[in-house]
Amino acid sequence: MAALRQRTRYRKKLIESRTAEGQRLSKVLEDAGIKIDSVASELLGVSGRDMIEALIAGERNPGVLANLARRRLRAKIDALQMACDGRFTDSHAQMCRLHLDSYDHLTARIAELDILVAEAAEPFAAIIARLVTIPGIGPRTAQVIVAETGGDMARFATPARLGAWAGLAPGDNESAGKRKKAAVRPGNQHLRAAMVEAGWSAARTATRPGARFRRLARRFGRGNEKKAAVAVAHTLICIAWAVIKHDQDYAEAGEQYYEQRDREHLIRHYQQALARLGYQVTLVPPDDGSPPPGTDTPPTAAPDQAA
Repeated sequence: MAALRQRTRYRKKLIESRTAEGQRLSKVLEDAGIKIDSVASELLGVSGRDMIEALIAGERNPGVLANLARRRLRAKIDALQMACDGRFTDSHAQMCRLHLDSYDHLTARIAELDILVAEAAEPFAAIIARLVTIPGIGPRTAQVIVAETGGDMARFATPARLGAWAGLAPGDNESAGKRKKAAVRPGNQHLRAAMVEAGWSAARTATRPGARFRRLARRFGRGNEKKAAVAVAHTLICIAWAVIKHDQDYAEAGEQYYEQRDREHLIRHYQQALARLGYQVTLVPPDDGSPPPGTDTPPTAAPDQAA
């Protein structure tokens, strides 16, 4: 377990270093007036890499550089031509070469480390296979969960305790009966970072965690998506606790889970309110022309016939 933990943590450091090299490369290009990443979604994708290599080799014609685009990016030739029209010098070429070589070196080291991590994670293959059934959690995140928790939930009596230990539980700042804003509690920074990343991944899925992210993002307001991602990360680590504890795959409830839950809650609310007024409530299933979940009218009710 110690070997797996050591390797997953070092892999994260290498990935961070590689990301930093990519950012440095982008800064050099920006200094030269080259803004490929303003058009291409990935600066170091196949097309972006070809353009940068051509710049380093001495090509300065924006039209020639733009024509190196591939596949869907070819639909943006005109925008790419403008993005490649800069003041790229030999000094910029030298720095780009250094950053690209460093980026490639780190990529090779990460690939080697992935093999070592896989070897150390082999005894936990069954647990990892179950964890990857959770939306947003891939093999790397599953390996981190196992490495940091030991793959044994006996030390965490409840999922809430695991969430607190991971640094994902909401902080508690209450005084004189008033609850105030509070940051999440400190915890295992390695597990927290992996789960927040998984939360962002789950946000892009048509699943229950994805629906939770969108609900929370609307509730917290624009600009607070990060807060929603942390809340979803807490949900995911609680699901991971249950998956490991009960040795079962994750059962997806569907994107409509919260709408259905709210609908059922609304129905119960009206039933109880009418019952308190002395009515007997008879639920009639809606026909095909009924409004969508969440917009239902109160259930029909008949006056109590009792004396």
